[in-house]
Amino acid sequence: MHTLPLNLDLFALIILLGVAQGVFLGVFFLTGTRRADVSNRCQGWLMLAVSAVIGEMFLCYSNYMALVPALVDFSEPLNFVIGPLFFLFVVARLRGQLPHFWTLHFIPAGLWSINAISWLYQPAELKYNNFLNAWHPELPPIPEPQQYLPEDFFGLRDYINELTLVSCLIYAVLALLTIYRAYRARGQSFWRGESNSLGSLRNLALLFSIVPVLIVIVKPQFVEDLGDYILACYLTGVIYMTSFMVMRGSAFFSGLPPESANATPEPDEPKKKYEKSALSPEVENAVLARLSHLLATEKPCLDSTLSLPKLAAQLGTSPHHLSQLLNDRLGLTFFDWLATQRVAEARQLLSDPATAHLKIDEIAERVGYNSPSAFHTAFKRLASQTPAQYRTSELYRRDTQR
Repeated sequence: MHTLPLNLDLFALIILLGVAQGVFLGVFFLTGTRRADVSNRCQGWLMLAVSAVIGEMFLCYSNYMALVPALVDFSEPLNFVIGPLFFLFVVARLRGQLPHFWTLHFIPAGLWSINAISWLYQPAELKYNNFLNAWHPELPPIPEPQQYLPEDFFGLRDYINELTLVSCLIYAVLALLTIYRAYRARGQSFWRGESNSLGSLRNLALLFSIVPVLIVIVKPQFVEDLGDYILACYLTGVIYMTSFMVMRGSAFFSGLPPESANATPEPDEPKKKYEKSALSPEVENAVLARLSHLLATEKPCLDSTLSLPKLAAQLGTSPHHLSQLLNDRLGLTFFDWLATQRVAEARQLLSDPATAHLKIDEIAERVGYNSPSAFHTAFKRLASQTPAQYRTSELYRRDTQR
């Protein structure tokens, strides 16, 4: 085999960073309590699939593939996994569950995997020549032993780029249409909607829709796969944009302002009381009064980004003291208290004739839940009914009272 110099330039570094970040995000979404949400599982597998695809591009672009020819084209079946996973991620994020017969979306990937079996068992020399033909057509091929199996069962490998383009285009359009309908159901403009969660989903879908456009632009300009590094760099950008959105929505990065700058104690509440490990009854009453006033005037619990530090800053106390107050006086953790407030608001919306036209998922978003499945779980736990059952019972109760 030829001795090829390693090509480790800026593009190779960008692609490698994309692979590492994609793997990190994939593991992040698929572990801990996050994996309980079906949309997180879709996004986790999507990140891992994208990482594998651009990982192969890195090996080829850097010439490392010459050292591991057995990996040539190992990620081909994943070309037909990325589109369906993104679409299912969008659907799951909006509805809290996957559509019926969701497995049918992976039939093309399954068929391509069957076709890839014939390629996986080929001699390393044949795969090496395939790599040379795609990335170094100026070099002569090396002698090949006899093939073990027919190289291409279905005769479709020459059309991998065109089929990948069709798959990405179809699922980009489906994702955008799904998000558009969600905006329309909320009576909002697709481009100027006020929903933060929908806006982030829309932006990700627009970024994904650029992939088939890039394939159309890049592939005709380069012989074989030489332009794949451009696609890999773009996908790296999408991975880091996803990371940015995750960090932007995390309360961990919100920071805590100095208590002295935010606390507004009453004249008869010395500052030193807030520095004690236990709150005095006077301080507890004052904070509870501020909390009650805040709930009545601003309803902070409807903010999907509300966190314990954020609420504590609004009340002029510390997260530790607020947590202690909720536990001692209300017998609730912050998250239980937050769920109680949101479910109470949801009950009003579900029983109000003026909001009878709203879908359950829309009510979930209005009361602060980004995940409909999380809303359903919390509502059933606190109301002993699903939101749909509660709405039906309230409608029946009103009809019988007439």
